[in-house]
Amino acid sequence: MTDDPQRLIDGEEEPGEHEAEGGLRPQRLDEFVGQEHAVRQLETFVAAARGRGEPCDHVLLAGPPGLGKTSLAHIVAIEMESRIHTISGPALERKGDIASILTALEPRDVLFVDEVHRLPRAIEELLYPAMEDGAIDIVIGQGPGARTLRLDLAPFTLIGATTRAGLLTTPMRDRFGISLRLEYYRPEELVLIIRRSAGILAVALDDAAAEEIARRSRGTPRVANRILRRVRDVAQVRGWDLVDRAGALEALDLLGVDEDGLDRADREYLRAVAERFGGGPVGLNTLAVALGEDAGTLEEVYEPYLIQQGLIQRTARGRVLTERGRVLTGMPADPGLPSLLD
Repeated sequence: MTDDPQRLIDGEEEPGEHEAEGGLRPQRLDEFVGQEHAVRQLETFVAAARGRGEPCDHVLLAGPPGLGKTSLAHIVAIEMESRIHTISGPALERKGDIASILTALEPRDVLFVDEVHRLPRAIEELLYPAMEDGAIDIVIGQGPGARTLRLDLAPFTLIGATTRAGLLTTPMRDRFGISLRLEYYRPEELVLIIRRSAGILAVALDDAAAEEIARRSRGTPRVANRILRRVRDVAQVRGWDLVDRAGALEALDLLGVDEDGLDRADREYLRAVAERFGGGPVGLNTLAVALGEDAGTLEEVYEPYLIQQGLIQRTARGRVLTERGRVLTGMPADPGLPSLLD
């Protein structure tokens, strides 16, 4: 854990992540594909704030990983013609860290807090007056001689990103003036994103290849761009000038992504529920031990897509394969389960 608050501010991405993802990010709201409702709201609120010469109100971006929360935060800063400072919620441990960061902000700066639901309670409480009153209270000294010093802050915008909005405390959630929920992308939207990214990466794709990648990208631009980069690697090694559907399928097979968008980890999850636990119900912790995975990883990373595809259900007794999940894993149908195949 770094003790330098400036490193916390400037450490926007892990090494290598900027080249992998940052270069493909849209830079303006009119370049952002999908999420029409959220983009339309941001266009209005940002334009209004810019017209008044004020910072945009605090923004909460919620939704599954890889849908563009970080990209939207950077776009808001660009549209407001201001700087963005990025920190991660779990990286903040001491009040002094967040106090140093907040007092270093300049007027209309954007402070982007990723995984805002994982902020320590003491840090969160320090942010309340910062978000509401534009000031923070610092306790100086100890014992009977202790006194409180209020420091005024420059007007700023806090943008919080979370994959689990339900874990945010009510006082924290209520201090965001703008709350937006991002949804999974449609295949036709992912095709547009893939084509834009292919142009940046100098990869020639035909329509069938772009559609095949989009169909297997789990409704997530980050997954689509990751697959596209691996397609580029295969095309480079094979010496292809144009990637067609057959070439895309070869790269997808190499990655282990099947026609349902499931990767090896997803299939291992389904196979464990089917073969070791008879299709369920099985408790999350038991399943985590069986797979050698963290329970939180199963719940936050693997299960959302499996539930979205109608392959598993979360019940009071544990995880259960749906009828579609049983068919996919080769199990006999359970007459007690509702049909999801239609």
